[in-house]
Amino acid sequence: MTSRPVVSVYKSDNAKEITGSIPMPGVFSAPIRNDLVHFVHSNIAKNRRQGHAVFHKAGQEHSAESWGTGRAVARIPRIGGSGTSRSGQATFGNMCRKARMFAPLKIWRKWHRRVNITQRRHAVAAALAASAVTPLVMARGHQVSNVPEFPLVIDNLNLPNTKSLLTALQSFGVGDDLAKVRLSKTVRHGKGKYRNSKYVMRKGPLIIYDNDTEGVKRAARNLPGVDTCHVQRLNILQLAPGGHLGRFIIFTKGAFASLNNVFGTHSKVSQEKSCYHLNRSMMTCADLARIINSD
Repeated sequence: MTSRPVVSVYKSDNAKEITGSIPMPGVFSAPIRNDLVHFVHSNIAKNRRQGHAVFHKAGQEHSAESWGTGRAVARIPRIGGSGTSRSGQATFGNMCRKARMFAPLKIWRKWHRRVNITQRRHAVAAALAASAVTPLVMARGHQVSNVPEFPLVIDNLNLPNTKSLLTALQSFGVGDDLAKVRLSKTVRHGKGKYRNSKYVMRKGPLIIYDNDTEGVKRAARNLPGVDTCHVQRLNILQLAPGGHLGRFIIFTKGAFASLNNVFGTHSKVSQEKSCYHLNRSMMTCADLARIINSD
């Protein structure tokens, strides 16, 4: 996919009309590092957690004392009193019923993680490169059989409302993916439904724009599964949800053209990110069996 020199630019109101072409940015030739993306995503995703702990006296509010030796029972503390089945039961230890847990959660646990900035940038570049490979996008579960080209670049999305944006996306074959998202909405399993997130839903396409004067952010906010992101604020949580490569991405022409300034190329340093060079593959062909067995 990245061997193509140019990418077609489609007209927003007519999916069959190509207004021109644009050179393929260098970031799409970055090596696709699944291990790096998974590591960065799993650490960055921890930074939105809120610290929580158990009650500091939970399981240790009894009047209990060890019976000591000589009574042929363990030395674990036992509840006092008489006349009830609770008296004489062991408590306090984490192996006992209705006692405290092992290593109770504390509020000062290290909830957040720091990730090296160059690692984060390499992971974002790898996620962008994977979004241009059709088999990876389909393997992630997106319904993109009718999408004309990857990466998909539209001249502009200067549309007045959600209805017109939905019509434009359906003309590019995105309707199958949007329908999959709508049908996937289900009630969350477990107790998480009590915590302001009752429903779960699959991810749809991600629209990357370069300026919000087009109003695409406002038009797309009411479409289930559709996310938007500015080209200078790309993050791995949106490009690879769940740590899985191959998000279906739709670019505006301005955002696609500015990728070389944001990430640079293999021969030019990035203008937006200080001292950042694109990651370079160590091997042109990583298929060792093919290399060894070739004539």
